[in-house]
Amino acid sequence: MRLVRDDPQDTQKNRLYWRAILVTILGNVFLVTIKGFVAYTSGSVALYADAANSAADVVYSLMLMLGLWLAIQPPDLSHPQGHSRFEPLVGLVVAGAMAFAGYSAASASFARFQIGGLAVEPGLPSIVLIISAIIKAGMFFYISRIAKQVSSPGLEVTALDNFSDVLTSFAAFVGIIGSKYWNPLADPIAGLLVAAWIFKAVIEAVLANLGYLTGKAADENLRQKFVTAAEAVPGVICVHRIVSEYAGPQLVVDMHINVDGQLTLSESHKINDAVIDTLEAMPEVDRAYVHLEPHDWEDE
Repeated sequence: MRLVRDDPQDTQKNRLYWRAILVTILGNVFLVTIKGFVAYTSGSVALYADAANSAADVVYSLMLMLGLWLAIQPPDLSHPQGHSRFEPLVGLVVAGAMAFAGYSAASASFARFQIGGLAVEPGLPSIVLIISAIIKAGMFFYISRIAKQVSSPGLEVTALDNFSDVLTSFAAFVGIIGSKYWNPLADPIAGLLVAAWIFKAVIEAVLANLGYLTGKAADENLRQKFVTAAEAVPGVICVHRIVSEYAGPQLVVDMHINVDGQLTLSESHKINDAVIDTLEAMPEVDRAYVHLEPHDWEDE
């Protein structure tokens, strides 16, 4: 009797995970260092808000490393279906770190707004923000590509956060320039906009990962994709029932198919295995359960 599901390790997939984590950690440590130093020396709260966001990024990078390490562990007796549910849990932790960064940014900006703002010299702060935006844009494209390859909600949230950081760095840049050449209040206003962008990303991340944790179903396009793939298997007459739900970042598919009722058990079993193999070869599917019924069978 088997108590743990088979789960051959995907070495290439694991390697992509660790590449994404390494890029995330190194990039965020570098950015928080230069942003924090320049924010302290220049007095810009817009840059401080951006530095707080990067500090939260460092924290979530470490959490991401731990969470993804847990998620890729093979099934065992404690988790016989695998550990993939840890990954959307990591996504929620990342969202929490982002929310704290948004709170810090909003608090500092509001305090500066109350005292009338401060004109910030745009020289070094502006250069730092431009560098930050370029680095974060590169991180977004790199990690987003890996997230699609491995179907990772944790990495998807990380990529989303990087894209948000590009926008917040731009807002902070505009605020610094505006504080010097337009009105000192431009800097704290930009800081508040940075916080707003962060909270928007938090809401999107929470909604997406809650769906993965609570058994959300596949959308209609994915369901039809599964049906089409199964009905293309020789011997399958039709699919007459399909139920799917997320168990972590990938789907569990439960499918009923009709076959010729005159086939032998061995012949039917080969069709059953072929459909399972077809479905589980799809990147969206974690595992598939297929039930065979004769074509003239009517459900009670």
